[in-house]
Amino acid sequence: MAFVETERHGQIFIVRLNRPERMNAMGSDLRQGMAEAFSEFRTNNDLEVAIFTGTGRAFCAGEDMKESLEKGIVGSPEPELEDPFMKGTLEKPVIAAVNGFAMGGGFMMVERTDLRVAVPDAVFEMSEAKRWLLGGYNHGHVASLPHPVATEMALGFRFNARRLYEVGFINRLAEPDELIPTAMEMAEHMLTLPPAARVNTIYMMRQMRPQVTPDIAALADALHEHGDKSDRVESRAAFAEKRKPNWKGWLKPEDRYNMPTIESVRAGMDADD
Repeated sequence: MAFVETERHGQIFIVRLNRPERMNAMGSDLRQGMAEAFSEFRTNNDLEVAIFTGTGRAFCAGEDMKESLEKGIVGSPEPELEDPFMKGTLEKPVIAAVNGFAMGGGFMMVERTDLRVAVPDAVFEMSEAKRWLLGGYNHGHVASLPHPVATEMALGFRFNARRLYEVGFINRLAEPDELIPTAMEMAEHMLTLPPAARVNTIYMMRQMRPQVTPDIAALADALHEHGDKSDRVESRAAFAEKRKPNWKGWLKPEDRYNMPTIESVRAGMDADD
C-alpha cells in the first residue's frame, strides 16, 4: 500500500496521504512519498494546481512519535528526496482539503498551502508547546491572527474548522462529501485565469505573508535551548505510553528567571557579524 496516493484530473493533481491507521502521521515512508508526489507535481508541465488531502479521520496527525522513539530522534525525519512543498520551493498553487485532524506538523502543512477548505468538524492543533521547549509562537503571526488567538494557538489549544473559518484561516467549509468537489471548483477557477496572472498572483501573495524578524527568530532559537531538553523525549514517551509526563523543567532552578532577551541575542548576532 502506498502511503501517498496521487490522482490526475487534467491539470489538477490530487495528493492524498494514505496511512489512516496512524492518522497519516509523518513517518519516513510517508515523508518520502510526499517528496516524490510534490516533485512530480513541480516538474510536470501539464500539472498546474494541486489539492492536498488525507484518507480516514485525519488530514495528518503530525510527527510519528512511535517512530521517533524507536529511532531515538525528535521531530519528523527528512526524506532522501527534497520535498519542494515542505522546503517552500514549489512555485505552483496548492489547495488544502482538510478532511479531519490536522495536528502539529499536519497543521504546519495546511499553513503552507495557498487556499484552504475543511470539513466543519476538522480539528487543528499547533502542538509545539507539548513537544518542544517553545510553543508555536510564529504560526498565528504568519496567519495574521489577533494576538490573543495567536497566543492560544501557540499554547497548544485546539481549534475546530468553524472557528478558524471565522478568523480567516480557512477559506471555505464543506461537508465531507463536498470537500474534494469544493476544492476542485477552486482549482478550476484558478485554471480559468491567464497562466501568467495565476502564477504571478500566487508568487506575489506569498511574498506578502507576514514574516518573523531575524531578532525574534534568534530569540526563539535561544528559547528552544532554555530548559531541560530531556523533556522533549519525555513528552513523546508519555504520549506513546499513555501516561502523565514527568517534567524536569530546567537544568538549574534559577534558569526559570534568567530568560534570554532580544537585547542579548542581538548582541550575539552583532558579535557573529
